[in-house]
Amino acid sequence: MEIKKVRELVKLVEDSGIAELEIIHGDTTIRIQKSQTVDSSPVGFAPPAATLAPGAVPAAVPAATDAVVEAERAKWKEIRSPIVGTFYRAAAPGADVFVNVGDRIQNGQTLCIIEAMKVMNEIEAEFGGIVKEILVENGQPIEAEAILYLVEPS
Repeated sequence: MEIKKVRELVKLVEDSGIAELEIIHGDTTIRIQKSQTVDSSPVGFAPPAATLAPGAVPAAVPAATDAVVEAERAKWKEIRSPIVGTFYRAAAPGADVFVNVGDRIQNGQTLCIIEAMKVMNEIEAEFGGIVKEILVENGQPIEAEAILYLVEPS
């Protein structure tokens, strides 16, 4: 099965209310399961859930601001990790990072390195745009399909 199809299935599970999806196609079986707990250790990949004390009221945020921010974020595209490994923003410790928030990137430009089984894999941009968010920390272990960057395509 193509990686693009697997990414679509992962997105479907993330966006839906289902907890698990299993697809059997010929001799291939794919199971996608949402995590039941949030792990806040450095190895965890999900951000901690926001919690409120009993009886606490969340601070009011203007609805217009939320709508504008959400409309803007809806235009951004995700750049995901194709493999499991360790995320590095630079080619070597102390070297300049490949990209920062606000940088304009081009198709084929190296964005980061993911170390997997002692092999350094350069991850390249599949499209051009402006980096809006970097969602992982340098040296952080990541899963396949983890969202690394949010980019406003150009």
